[in-house]
Amino acid sequence: MTTILFNKPFGVLSQFTDKGTEGSPRETLSNYIDLAGVYPAGRLDRDSEGLMVLTDDGRLQAKIAHPKFKKPKTYLVQVEGTPSQTQLDALREGIELKDGMTRPAQAEEIAPPDLWSRTPPVRFRKTVPDSWVKLVITEGRNRQVRRMTAHVGLPCLRLVRWSVGEWDVSGLTSGEWRQI
Repeated sequence: MTTILFNKPFGVLSQFTDKGTEGSPRETLSNYIDLAGVYPAGRLDRDSEGLMVLTDDGRLQAKIAHPKFKKPKTYLVQVEGTPSQTQLDALREGIELKDGMTRPAQAEEIAPPDLWSRTPPVRFRKTVPDSWVKLVITEGRNRQVRRMTAHVGLPCLRLVRWSVGEWDVSGLTSGEWRQI
């Protein structure tokens, strides 16, 4: 069994090929990982960064990706604004999105984490403060974290998946991977 942890950079598709528009190839996992037979266990949006687990074990892939297993995923989210207790409580209780109610999340404001730099850098507005929220969810709907924070009035500026279950991205620079 082969399992790797990959720190996906911003702008990289979480697949090995790009079936997008011709003439403007986008970076994919194949730009970083030259290891046959491993596939992503779940997805991470192109405009999100951080941990992806790739494996050749179908059962492990299902345990990570399928919501019925409730594998916790931790995200560090840079948001526009400063979260209030009411906003954090709403995230903790679950948010009613267009595709239904989310499961309750763990949510707390945190100090700015020591992360790798992002290319391109996050756009800041001088008149609007930004802050960081640590959010732990046990499901993985399409753009869920972004939609949850936006719903409570905290638009997402940067989204980094820090961990999936017991694995985390510590010690990996952006674009780097290691076999576990």
